[in-house]
Amino acid sequence: MEVADRRAAVLQAIVEEYVQTAQPVASQTVAGSRALGVSSATVRNDMIQLERDGYIVQPHKSAGRIPTDRGYRFFVDHCTGGALAPGQRRVVSDFFDTAHSALEDLLHETSQMLARLTSHAAVVVGPQADSTRFRSVQLVSLQPRIVLAVAVLSNGAIAREVLTLASDASEAQVARASGLLDAALQARPAGELGVAEPSGDQVVDTLTGSAVNALAHNAETEAELYVGGASRLAAEHEAFSTAQSAARLLEMLEEQVVVVSLVRDLLGQGVNVSIGTENEVDELRDCSLVLAPYRVEGQVAGTVGILGPTRMDYQQALAAVAAVSAQLGRLLLS
Repeated sequence: MEVADRRAAVLQAIVEEYVQTAQPVASQTVAGSRALGVSSATVRNDMIQLERDGYIVQPHKSAGRIPTDRGYRFFVDHCTGGALAPGQRRVVSDFFDTAHSALEDLLHETSQMLARLTSHAAVVVGPQADSTRFRSVQLVSLQPRIVLAVAVLSNGAIAREVLTLASDASEAQVARASGLLDAALQARPAGELGVAEPSGDQVVDTLTGSAVNALAHNAETEAELYVGGASRLAAEHEAFSTAQSAARLLEMLEEQVVVVSLVRDLLGQGVNVSIGTENEVDELRDCSLVLAPYRVEGQVAGTVGILGPTRMDYQQALAAVAAVSAQLGRLLLS
């Protein structure tokens, strides 16, 4: 084995052992747990070099080594490739096979499921209006002056708006307005509502205009953040540099705009792992964020992710967000 390959294997062993035990890793442990074919003295020399290169650090003179953020980054970039255990795959599959909730409830439940699956806090960012399109629009007469506008979006969401008219609208006028509205909005981005062609009937035109205005207001809603297992951050406080770090992180999660903006910035990079000091936000300097986009009709609709201390099982985290994002996208497409 080449020296560089052996040192990479030593670093991988240190990361995996530390993630599992939360204890500094000694050279004897690495030499005994890996088929490296070298002595613990050789492993110790490799660890000294890895420390000089900034991949590991010795927290105490008599202790073993633990990974640094740079060490975790090397591990993520070169050593990952894990998959969910069969039982975990069944959990994900069974969840989406039986999920029939409205969009908001589905995304909330997805964050809870992902948190249980990984034992870390999970985040799900809902679709933005500009990432969704209208599949269909229908108007339903409830009373002569009360009409329900129902729009089905490409992300699976259903927008409902009750319209109150100034004058009576017949069933035929509602049906005509419904057809004109569906033709005008179908396949258009939810953030770019079109205007139905004038019909020559003032009641019909007033009805289509009211529906467009109501649906436009509905589409202006910002993407929502759903957080599952936030209490796990408090339980993991020992993994943070100070007791206040976890508390500040919980406060930041309550500021949804900040987190949604951060996730959106990372989203363009596809599946993304942001580790410790790589995060620009101070509250995340003790954390790692593992994100994957979910897609509807080939377009990025939102994000699922895991938030936890840098000492996390990155192989499982990457496999989990990949599986959940793929299943969520398929469900929303159906």
